Amino acid sequence: MRAIEITQYGKPEVLQLCERPMPVFAAGEVLIRVRAAGVNRPDVLQRMGHYPVPAGASDLPGLEVAGEIVDGDLSGSGFSIGDLVCALVQGGGYAEFCVAPVVQCLPVPKGLSLLEAASLPETFFTVWSNVFDRGRLSVGETLLVHGGTSGIGVAAIQLATAMGVKVIATVGSDEKCRAVEKLGVVRAINYRVEDFLDVVRAETVGRGVDVILDMVAGTYLSKNIDSLADDGRLVVIALLGGAKAELDLSQVLRRRLHVTGSTLRPRSTEFKAEIANALLKKVWPLLARGEIKPVIHRVFSLKDASKAHEMMESSQHIGKLILEL
Repeated sequence: MRAIEITQYGKPEVLQLCERPMPVFAAGEVLIRVRAAGVNRPDVLQRMGHYPVPAGASDLPGLEVAGEIVDGDLSGSGFSIGDLVCALVQGGGYAEFCVAPVVQCLPVPKGLSLLEAASLPETFFTVWSNVFDRGRLSVGETLLVHGGTSGIGVAAIQLATAMGVKVIATVGSDEKCRAVEKLGVVRAINYRVEDFLDVVRAETVGRGVDVILDMVAGTYLSKNIDSLADDGRLVVIALLGGAKAELDLSQVLRRRLHVTGSTLRPRSTEFKAEIANALLKKVWPLLARGEIKPVIHRVFSLKDASKAHEMMESSQHIGKLILEL
């Protein structure tokens, strides 16, 4: 099969088209003929040598795919050979065929294309696990999303808005402010010209937000803590601003704050299966009804994976980047 491999750690050009043996499925897994694969920030980190591949996972990049089940262990799954699915995988998505645990497969939502379906698993698994499970976001609360036009950001904004939550988002340009406003945010913050802490205080009349979904960490920690309401929850899912920062624990104690975070890739199949079940029940109907819509910025061919990574690193995109096979 054709695939994109990381020939060595480095810049986007180290991604090269190659031929690899077909992956072999094990018990509880299916073989998917990949029609589209999502491009995500962890793929970039893996290419640069900053995101180790879990033991037993494919060394090929790619954490989400959409396509057709062509073989596998389907016992008790409800799926059949030929079904169109999207799936969260531990790696190997940048290829013509990919193996996925059947419990991490979800049907393509009604009315969506395979390109759109490929944009869903990594982002929605991540958002559900961190915003709603760890962050315990509920109706009537306020959510602050950093990186509002990233794949994670557009998913979090739409899902929270659909569930009756007020959303504030930070972005890097006025154009991106307009984009997230269309997705439902009550206030877009261009962090290049505004201080998000000042805006949060003004928008919440000094109360602060209930949950923050943060992809920056490091340099943002202090302001994030100051932006939280009492009993607020800060959920960190990436470290674009650095892995280290000082934390004012007196605020954590006095205002009963929660500081947490997670990475999805190393978690067990059983853990991811629980998220898949929650998404199928609570999110897939929203997609089928058009209350949430995939936001795809650009589609690239498989051989142009390096160009997709260049765009990802430029942060010019609004929504998802997809590889089409």
